[in-house]
Amino acid sequence: MQTVAQSWVVLSLTGSALLLGIDGFLATVPMLLFSLIGGVLADRFDRRKLMFASQLLQMTFAFLLAILIATKTVAVWHIFVLSFLTGTAQSFSGPAYVSLLPLLVKREDVPNAIAMNSMQFNLARVIGPILAGLALTTLGAAVCFGLNGLSFVGVMVALLLMRPLPPVPARPESSVVQEMKEGLRFVWREPALAQLSLLGFIGTFLGMPLVTFLPVVARTIFHLGPRGYSWLLTAYGLGSVGGALLVAATGHIARKGRLALCLQLAFSCCLALFAISQSMILTVITAFIAGGCLVGVISMFSSLVQLATADAMRGRVMSIFMLAFRGGMPLGNLLAGFIAQVYSIRVALAMNAAVLAIVASLFLIARSKVSRI
Repeated sequence: MQTVAQSWVVLSLTGSALLLGIDGFLATVPMLLFSLIGGVLADRFDRRKLMFASQLLQMTFAFLLAILIATKTVAVWHIFVLSFLTGTAQSFSGPAYVSLLPLLVKREDVPNAIAMNSMQFNLARVIGPILAGLALTTLGAAVCFGLNGLSFVGVMVALLLMRPLPPVPARPESSVVQEMKEGLRFVWREPALAQLSLLGFIGTFLGMPLVTFLPVVARTIFHLGPRGYSWLLTAYGLGSVGGALLVAATGHIARKGRLALCLQLAFSCCLALFAISQSMILTVITAFIAGGCLVGVISMFSSLVQLATADAMRGRVMSIFMLAFRGGMPLGNLLAGFIAQVYSIRVALAMNAAVLAIVASLFLIARSKVSRI
C-alpha cells in the first residue's frame, strides 16, 4: 500500500519520472552501502532481534510519513529522506531475514520454502494495490502510510512467536572487515555463486524499472489515475504469485539454473512487449506474465545460493547476493529514469529488454555454470 501511495505522491508533487526514479534509488541504495555489514551481523547475533529492531524503525518512518501527509506539510525531500532511512533499516535486517529461512525447514524443502516466501510477498502485491487504490482515491495517501505502519505490529508479534532456533555461534575474534573479506573470497572462489550474483544484479538492474515506472506508464501512456495504476500493479502481483507456484511445483527438479535463465529470457520478451504496447488489455496481460517470470527467476537464483552455502557463512553469502540483487535496483531505476526523462519510458524499457535478452542468451549458449546446475 505504501509503494502505491508513495509513488503516486512523488509523481503528483513533481510530475517528474526522473524524481520518481531518484526516490526508487534512495529507497534501495542503502543495500549497496550497508548489506555486507548486515551479513556479518547476521552471522554474529540473534537474527530475530536484528529483524525486530528493523521492523520497529520502519514502523516509525511509516507513521511519520502519514503525519506529514495528513498535516499537508510534506515536501518531496521528506519522502526522499524517509525512503533512505527505511532502506537503511531493511539493509541491516535483510541478510538476517533470508538466512533465517533455511533454519526453519529441512534442507530438501528449502526451494519450496523460498517459493512460499515469494508467494506471501507477492500476495501482498496483489492485495495491497487493491486496498491502496480504494484508500488512495477515497481516504487519501496518509491512510495508506498509516495502515502500513500498523502492519509492522503483526510482523513483530510473528517474530516473538517463532519457535526456538539454533543458538547463535560464538562471536569470532576477527574484525567485521575481515569477515566481510572472507565472505567475498568464498563467493569469488565458487563460480556458480559468482555467476548467480552477477545475474541477480543484471536482472534487477534491467528488470525492476518495469515495476518502479508503472505509475508513469499508467499516467502518461494510458492517462489513468491511481486506480488504473493499481490495476497494473495488481496484475503484476497476481503473475508473481503464479511464478512462485511454478517454483514450488518444480522445487525438486534438476537444472533449476537453466530454467531460471529461460524465464529471464521470457521476461525480456515481456519487457519489450510492454514497451511497445498500445492496448491497456495487452499491457495488463503482459504485466501478469512478466511478474511470473521475474519472481520465478529471483526465487530459483535465491534457492540455488542458499543450497550452495553452509550456515556459518550464510549471512555473509546472502548479503553479497542481496547486494548484487538489490543493488541493481537503485542504479537501474536511476538510469531508466534519466532515459525516460530525456526520451520516453517506452525507450527506457525497450533498451533494458534488449540487453537482458542478450545476457540470458549468452549464459544459455555458453553453457555457463549456472545453466548446468
